Amino acid sequence: MSWVNYLIYAFLTVSLTFNLLGSIALHRFPDVYTRLHGATKCTTFGTIFAVFAVATHALYQLHVTGDAKYLQMTLHSFVALIALLLTNPVGAHAIAKAAHLSGYKPAKAVIDAYEEKLGGGKE
Repeated sequence: MSWVNYLIYAFLTVSLTFNLLGSIALHRFPDVYTRLHGATKCTTFGTIFAVFAVATHALYQLHVTGDAKYLQMTLHSFVALIALLLTNPVGAHAIAKAAHLSGYKPAKAVIDAYEEKLGGGKE
């Protein structure tokens, strides 16, 4: 087994670990805001390493075989990663804002800055 395979397995292990932590965050955290934070950060970071694993494999295969389909695989992976990096935080923000506007308050929050910004906080 070459060093490239070990690198790919390392990337996949990091990816699996962070995606698992994101799943645990969905189960363990007390409210929608902390769940969104845990799941969004962990799955985004985990997906970055999954793309690194795919790109490493594809670039190694491109080097070995010279087949251009592996370059295409790498480019598609990075385009998907860019899409995820743009949409994941925006989606989480939209869900959090909708939850707050619907009246779901953060658990154990001492200060609700968004409520104060809207003018509903205590002066």
